[in-house]
Amino acid sequence: MAKSILVTGGAGYIGSHTTLQLLLGGFKVVVVDNLDNSSEVALQRVKELAGEFGGNLVFHKTDLRDRPGLENLFSSTKFDAVIHFAGLKAVGESVQKPLLYYNNNLIGTITLLEVMADHGCKLLVFSSSATVYGWPKEVPCTEEFPLSAANPYGRTKLFIEEICRDVHRADSKWKIILLRYFNPVGAHPSGYIGEDPQGIPNNLMPFVQQVAVGRRPALTVFGSDYNTKDGTGVRDYIHVVDLADGHIAALNKLSDPNIGCEVYNLGTGKGTTVLEMVGAFENASGKKIPLVMADRRPGDAEIVYASTEKAAQELNWKAKYGIEEMCRDQWNWASKNPYGYGSPDSTD
Repeated sequence: MAKSILVTGGAGYIGSHTTLQLLLGGFKVVVVDNLDNSSEVALQRVKELAGEFGGNLVFHKTDLRDRPGLENLFSSTKFDAVIHFAGLKAVGESVQKPLLYYNNNLIGTITLLEVMADHGCKLLVFSSSATVYGWPKEVPCTEEFPLSAANPYGRTKLFIEEICRDVHRADSKWKIILLRYFNPVGAHPSGYIGEDPQGIPNNLMPFVQQVAVGRRPALTVFGSDYNTKDGTGVRDYIHVVDLADGHIAALNKLSDPNIGCEVYNLGTGKGTTVLEMVGAFENASGKKIPLVMADRRPGDAEIVYASTEKAAQELNWKAKYGIEEMCRDQWNWASKNPYGYGSPDSTD
């Protein structure tokens, strides 16, 4: 019997790519998403890309805070495990609207965990973030580093990790894997699904992509005086397809009888500066990206990249793609879909 997996936030950027890899891996997938910052078009395209497996995808437009909606879903379908992506994720917005973030991310997750427990589904993969390392004092970041978050978004990830640890301590039947992602970029190589942020992008690559297709005049680089090879900040960029495969590795690991509540970093283990990434994108796209140098943003760390040994040893997973492939696939998506899943008049 094909395993049935509930994917929350499955219409989003990482969720849609993971849903596709799950379908191609022979899983049945039910996606719940409130479409707050995502598009149903992404799931229609996932279905097409999955070919003969597309029929194994079911979508419900549901908010995780809608307990009766979730109860109905769990009553009508027996899930083998849950991959939980759903959450708001814009750092700047979280600083301005902390209650929105705590309400959506924490209450949504608590409701999900309660309903899972009620229906005896106690296997979970949670989408956490490297943001829980705050400003690491050294690199690479290992899973044992002290945790701290520099903004409300990061705190929601940290609090949910702690909730998961407590839930497992209270009931050892729970098996939970917390995945801390570094900087997901790129798109499916088909160019058919990719990242489509609403409003002004918060992350480097969608912004670069919007400059390349003419939606924005220039890229603002925050901080050119860091102690790095070219003065710009260093991050660990990971191809979204590698990241999606990391979730399947985690799902498989949940059948290990020794798993309790475990944490794994998903990154490449390599640091890349902002200017190196922009250069790689220029090479991939043949477009010049105009730059505006600005002051450092408060709260930005200088150098952050992952230690990936634990995921390699225990999940048997490691990233396959480098920044050239990330930029190639990002440009393929951007050039085919300059306005993401929408049309020019439906954007900001």
